[in-house]
Amino acid sequence: MTKHLIAIVLTGLAAGATTVAQEKPPAPPVPEATPLKVQVTISRFQGDKKLSSMPYTLSVNSNNHGTEISRLRMGGKVPIMAMAAPTVDGKPIGVAAGPVNYQDVGTNIDCHASTTVDGRFRVTVTVEDTSVYLEDQAVSTVKGHPSFRTLVLTNAAILRDGQSTQFTSATDKISGETVKIDVMLNVVR
Repeated sequence: MTKHLIAIVLTGLAAGATTVAQEKPPAPPVPEATPLKVQVTISRFQGDKKLSSMPYTLSVNSNNHGTEISRLRMGGKVPIMAMAAPTVDGKPIGVAAGPVNYQDVGTNIDCHASTTVDGRFRVTVTVEDTSVYLEDQAVSTVKGHPSFRTLVLTNAAILRDGQSTQFTSATDKISGETVKIDVMLNVVR
């Protein structure tokens, strides 16, 4: 009888151990949305000389489960004649005729954030910046028609409250300007 009782106890313990091994640990709680201020700064340099610094600030909530992206669209449209004016000996002899097309110029920024398990924030930023080259930098073969430059960047970084990072540094092949994009994150209290 003792052997029989031991077998029943061992079988019961084994079944209990199997049940415990099959149970999944509870999922970690989903952190609540945290309001953030994300500053994206686009700076242009010619060598060591800073030419411009354009800051853009977006409000974004972390932990919105991908349903909400902060979007900023700022710029305008530049008219472009589809046909150049007729020329004689390289000099225009009339007014350009034909339809006018428009080119978007300006800055588009999209931002999304989520909270990591250690309380930092994963910030994903997409920047598209389009501008007109200066006349002496133009790559167009038609005088009077503008040339455009475009920078597109998508990057992500893990940041703490008050921390900043440089997302990119790139040099324009035509103008020689270096563009730097910095991102700073602050929790809104």
